[in-house]
Amino acid sequence: MSQSTLGGNSGTFSFQPSASQLILYAFGRCGIRGPQLQAEHMRDATTAMNMIQADWANDQVNLWTVELITVPLVFGQTSYPVPENVILILDAYLEINPGTSNPIDLYMYPISRTEYAAFPDKVTPGRPTTYWFDRLISPNVFIWQPSINASWTFNYYACRQIMDTNTQNAQQPEIPYAWLKAYSDALSVELAVLYAPEKVAILQPLAAASYKRAKAMGAERSPLFIFPGINNYFR
Repeated sequence: MSQSTLGGNSGTFSFQPSASQLILYAFGRCGIRGPQLQAEHMRDATTAMNMIQADWANDQVNLWTVELITVPLVFGQTSYPVPENVILILDAYLEINPGTSNPIDLYMYPISRTEYAAFPDKVTPGRPTTYWFDRLISPNVFIWQPSINASWTFNYYACRQIMDTNTQNAQQPEIPYAWLKAYSDALSVELAVLYAPEKVAILQPLAAASYKRAKAMGAERSPLFIFPGINNYFR
């Protein structure tokens, strides 16, 4: 046989199992094989996958769901709607002269509801320096000061929720390669609670360990500097 048919690497990077494949794998770890599965098993597993994603949204920033959103500012307008799938606003900046050869970005600082409420004048236009993210079901962001220039833009990095997971048409969960083990382990635990409680004690430590590894890798690597934000006091 030729060397090309023996050994070597696949040369591909396409391993991304569908939601159904992950469900079969997780049920198998619970001792339930494919021929035993019924419609209710698949419904419970789909719900479990989306519950895991909701839980992960509360625990840390999922870097693969971070998007840059640009909002054109309106003269004197104090608030702007935020997409309902946005969980956190991570960083924001005001862009002056957008779309030109000389754009200028000015960092904007987040404030709390209490701080925004303490501003005596919320409507006089000026150069925006801070924002308050009002995290309602239909969220809004409040800009202070309201923009004095309608050509400026408010740009923010948003951490949005993970896309819904479904099993139709071989759909894949929106989970990157490095997180697949943690995701399948978490799913195994969720299904074991429902269908194989005697295996929870075995599967839960495995899920905790794989999540810890994925979380450690799923963070930006950069130095941390702490300093007072006093530049807004000077013009």
